[in-house]
Amino acid sequence: MQNSNNYCIIMAGGVGSRFWPLSRASQPKQFIDILGTGETLLQQTVRRLKKIFLERNIFIVTSEAYKDLTLTQIPEFKEWQVITEPARKNTAPCVLYASYKIHKLNPDANILVAPSDHIIMKEDVFVKVANLSLETAAKNDYLITIGITPHSPNTGYGYIQFEDTDETPEGVCKVKLFTEKPELEMAKQFLQSGDFLWNAGIFIWSSKSILAAFAQHLPEMDEIFNKGIPFYNTPNEKEFIADAYSLCRSISIDYGIMEKAQNAYVIPADLAWSDLGTWGALYDTRPKDENQNSIVGKNVMAYDTHGCLINMPKEKLTVVQGLEDCIIVEEQNILLICKRSEEQMLRQIVMDVTGAKGDKFI
Repeated sequence: MQNSNNYCIIMAGGVGSRFWPLSRASQPKQFIDILGTGETLLQQTVRRLKKIFLERNIFIVTSEAYKDLTLTQIPEFKEWQVITEPARKNTAPCVLYASYKIHKLNPDANILVAPSDHIIMKEDVFVKVANLSLETAAKNDYLITIGITPHSPNTGYGYIQFEDTDETPEGVCKVKLFTEKPELEMAKQFLQSGDFLWNAGIFIWSSKSILAAFAQHLPEMDEIFNKGIPFYNTPNEKEFIADAYSLCRSISIDYGIMEKAQNAYVIPADLAWSDLGTWGALYDTRPKDENQNSIVGKNVMAYDTHGCLINMPKEKLTVVQGLEDCIIVEEQNILLICKRSEEQMLRQIVMDVTGAKGDKFI
């Protein structure tokens, strides 16, 4: 039976620029069926979390611009379950805003914060780990994150170093260190040490614990949002939040809270997880043919082509010959062809396109 004190915040406000041109400002990647499963990433996330939470206890935080799109894709949700931000200020303000709303609804709330665009193949394991996390957060003043058991020295993820201690419940470890995306040699050392996990950006805590953490580690931000207590869940909330977001700085929950907190804990788990942060991550996730090509599109013909990710409209006849390790994506009026190994250039490419052509291609 689902616990009525357990709540979920789904963060769905990103623009997904690293998945350009499939992900556009008008329809970012969380609103796209990027895996070809018949569900968008947001729809997959909501379906997965309904196994843990009462539907009415799930909230989606997104940009005002994506409110209608969110309600179209998740039609069973009420309008009040979609929390809109007036500006993108990274994840700390997003979490603080939603936490104050939930805490006002239920001061005994336990909260799981999850991105809207991650892949979790082992959903049964995730459900068990999430329930353990929520039970632990309800009984302890812990800020918990789920750490992914690494299977390769991936340089695209942040890492968490942990230590076992007899003072924590079974399955829960003390966080020793958060570290940024490492160089390859350092990532190899992390993997060999056995005490590092990938940082999945999934957090669990009680509303009391996270609000206390903001008051301690980001007091100037907490002061801004604390003044909204009379307005949360009322018609005056939107006006207050517009002012609050104009005053608060942009900072992530990782930098602002987790890396400073002495009560940070991690639960290691093998979830068959990917954050789908890049085309390369999608290539790793998708099935491949005998030439290690990952192809979406019913009319793609590949000759002497190896290690490519090809994503084409189903009606488009596409013939590819003699390419290796490339990303080939067409979406509407844009065709992208680039090396998989150099996809980090996409951010610069999007900036250059915006500068040269304006917003119509973004």
